[in-house]
Amino acid sequence: MPANASLLIVEDEPKIARLMADYLQTHGFETTTLDDGNAVMPWLEEQQPALILLDLMLPGQDGLTLCRSIRQRYPQTAIIMVTAKVEEVDRLLGLELGADDYICKPFSPREVVARVKAVLRRSQAAQSAPLAVDDPDAPVQLNEDGWQAIAGGHDLGLTAVEFQLLRVMMRAPGRIFSREQLMDHMYRDNRIVSERTVDSHVKKLRKKISEVLPERDIIRSVYGVGYKYQPDE
Repeated sequence: MPANASLLIVEDEPKIARLMADYLQTHGFETTTLDDGNAVMPWLEEQQPALILLDLMLPGQDGLTLCRSIRQRYPQTAIIMVTAKVEEVDRLLGLELGADDYICKPFSPREVVARVKAVLRRSQAAQSAPLAVDDPDAPVQLNEDGWQAIAGGHDLGLTAVEFQLLRVMMRAPGRIFSREQLMDHMYRDNRIVSERTVDSHVKKLRKKISEVLPERDIIRSVYGVGYKYQPDE
């Protein structure tokens, strides 16, 4: 974990924000606090924190909206959602939004520090690991210059959208992407497409891979959530 890691606390309750900031600072972290959701994205254009503690309920943009935006624009930044709404936990865990962890209010300052350290360790390990697309032992190799995917020595013959879809998932092995997140990566022109369109592209992609690697199931569906790239057996 990097020394003096920079953290952004987005919390509109002053006492809670101060408590988190004080405790994290005593453990060697540098902290900045914002209390309005609308201030977050402009601040991130100038700063690059290692981790964001993001409250769910905020004035301006809410935490769910911000989590989506941050994950799309700053994929390497770790996010811990802070919430009093326990029923939102499944969504906050990143199944839809890409958050790395969550903390439920009320919480102890020690829990905050422990979770921040754990997420930063995982984030650092992931960033220092070789990308799956560059791994010579990966079941599929990507030639990004030629927009080709090679498996078992065969060009899979992917369309541009299928290639984009595979590349996005391969860059984060094991991470679950919602259909909405995949649509955002696949269609940069913000066109409106249905979730069934994503399912159709995934189905075709899986079929092309299975024709070459019939015993491997590397694109896996997660019921009610989305899809992930899982190269391990």
